Amino acid sequence: MGSFSIWHWLIVLVIVMLVFGTKKLGNIGSDLGKAVKGFKDGVKGADEDKPAPPPAQVTDKGTIEVEAKEKTKQ
Repeated sequence: MGSFSIWHWLIVLVIVMLVFGTKKLGNIGSDLGKAVKGFKDGVKGADEDKPAPPPAQVTDKGTIEVEAKEKTKQ
């Protein structure tokens, strides 16, 4: 009654493919990919609504003061 072996998973996969067919499974995968991409675009669009940082200020001829921010990986 523990975990399933690889043979159990292969049998389940074959049954699922027989019931749904490969074309329908491909369409489900494609739809899921589009949904994930839409979600990422929506989140990225929310980040664009933030106000722009103020422009750099020149205090003298050799120094430029700017506000540094840490870049995050997306």
